[in-house]
Amino acid sequence: MDELLVGIVNLSWKHVAMWVVAGILIYLAIRHDYEPLLLLPIGFGAILTNIPFSSAVGHEGFLTRLLEIGIYSELFPVLIFIAIGAMCDFSPLIRRPIAMLFGAAAQFGIFATIVIAAMLGFNLKQAAAIGIIGAADGPTTIYVATRFAQDLLGPLSVAAYSYMALVPIIQPPVIKLLTTKEERLIRMEYEEQEPVSKTTLVLFPIMITLIAGIIAPISVALIGSLMFGNLIKVSGVVERLSQSAQNELANLVTLLLGITIGSTMSAEKFLVVEVGIVLGLGLVAFIFDTAGGVLFAKAVNLVVKKRINPMIGACGISAFPMSGRVVAKMALAEDPTNFIIMHAIGVNVAGQVCSVVAGGVVLALVK
Repeated sequence: MDELLVGIVNLSWKHVAMWVVAGILIYLAIRHDYEPLLLLPIGFGAILTNIPFSSAVGHEGFLTRLLEIGIYSELFPVLIFIAIGAMCDFSPLIRRPIAMLFGAAAQFGIFATIVIAAMLGFNLKQAAAIGIIGAADGPTTIYVATRFAQDLLGPLSVAAYSYMALVPIIQPPVIKLLTTKEERLIRMEYEEQEPVSKTTLVLFPIMITLIAGIIAPISVALIGSLMFGNLIKVSGVVERLSQSAQNELANLVTLLLGITIGSTMSAEKFLVVEVGIVLGLGLVAFIFDTAGGVLFAKAVNLVVKKRINPMIGACGISAFPMSGRVVAKMALAEDPTNFIIMHAIGVNVAGQVCSVVAGGVVLALVK
């Protein structure tokens, strides 16, 4: 009989509070379609870990085993990057290499947030893990957190994916604050260009891996897996592997990653002041990243003849393709005949690459 009552006897308000948090994540996923592929399993994982004496966690718990095998070993983030690489089309970036500069500028929020977090009392490794939320790249956030701040893995992951889902809410006010109506009306005509050759598409992931790897060898696991996935796609000779990476691999790892991350959100670790600060700093990082990209685009307009719509600078974050779509819709709202989707997506793809490189740079510098 005691075994049947152990859960009720040991239930505390903290457990109930975490059920509420988990319920909010599940509600956002189902009702508002905010990153449902991750917030839904994260929310349910949080419920499983906050049941007193839950058999899902602990020495023999399957979620703890998944945490050790998939997260602490860095396996899940790497596999996710292979899937993402297989989904990416780098043609717009190859046609307009200058987009890499916008992607790099939009990583400003990472380093600004690291400084702010350190000033607030977090040690350097924790500050680096918090700052990387600004990359708007969930797998990179998880990868860096696993290396530097395992105790903050849950809140960091929730913050990264929640803010990615909130890009349509976070970015427009920041963009409008930093641009004038005249700037938002700037037209960027689409120029018909030659298709990117297969040789170029194949060489691109190989060269990016070599260059990034030489600059920051610690980034090879991240950038290498991303580019390997893309090479599978563009090679054209392993279509079955490409489709498997885009579908079965992506779905399976996303499922396991989400519920495993949720298992780290125990009441003892989550209901502390530091977690609230982490969530706040994550928002700061997103805002700074958006601002950095927009301001860089405005600066470029001072020295070029063909003006750039500065809104595309905001696409330099890694939230692909959501950020590109948001900016394209903003341009259409200002002028229904102004189509900048191709330019926005090109910068957004660059942001995907730059966020991974930025993660590697952070790992190298802090280490």
